[in-house]
Amino acid sequence: MGQESEKKKGLTLVYTGHGKGKTTSALGLALRSVGRGFNVRIFQFIKSPQRSYGEQIALKKLGVEMVQLGIGFTWTKTPEEHREALRIGWPKAKDAVMSGEYDLVILDELNNALAIDTFPIDDVLPLKEVLELIKNKPPHVHLCITGRDAKQEIKEIADLVSVIEAEKHYYDEGIPAVKGIEF
Repeated sequence: MGQESEKKKGLTLVYTGHGKGKTTSALGLALRSVGRGFNVRIFQFIKSPQRSYGEQIALKKLGVEMVQLGIGFTWTKTPEEHREALRIGWPKAKDAVMSGEYDLVILDELNNALAIDTFPIDDVLPLKEVLELIKNKPPHVHLCITGRDAKQEIKEIADLVSVIEAEKHYYDEGIPAVKGIEF
C-alpha cells in the first residue's frame, strides 16, 4: 500500500478503561477533526436526550450533531426500556457510519452498551454487527468507540486502543459530578 493510500485509510480508535477521560478524548478528536474540515457525527449510547450536556451545546455551535440514543444509566430504567433504546439507536448509528457522509463517527459509550450483562442485548445490539461495521465501513471513515470494558474482539481489529485508568479521582473524596467537567 502506497503512502498516499495510507493517508486515506479510515482508522478505528478505541478509548477504554475505568478512568475518567474516554469521552473527553473523543471530543478532543472531534474538535481537531472539525478544525480540519471533517464532517463529524457523534452518537451516545447511554446518555439520554432528556438531559443537557455542555459538549452538546458547544458542538452544536460548530455544526456537529451529537445524538443521545440512550435513556440514562442502566439502573434508572427497566431492561425493556434500555433494550428498546438500543434496538432503535443501533441502526441509526450504523447507517450514519455506512453512509460515508461523515469523515469521523464517534460511538460514545458503545463499549458500555455492549458490556451490559444484566439483561440480554445481543438481539438488539449484536457484537457481530459491530465487528462487521468496523471491518466494512467506507474506507475514508474514521471510527472512534469509547466506553469501559471494550470487547476483546473489538480491540483486536482496532487500529488504536488507549486504556485510560484512574490513579486518583475526586469522586472517592465525595465530590459529585461537576458542571463543565463531567457534563
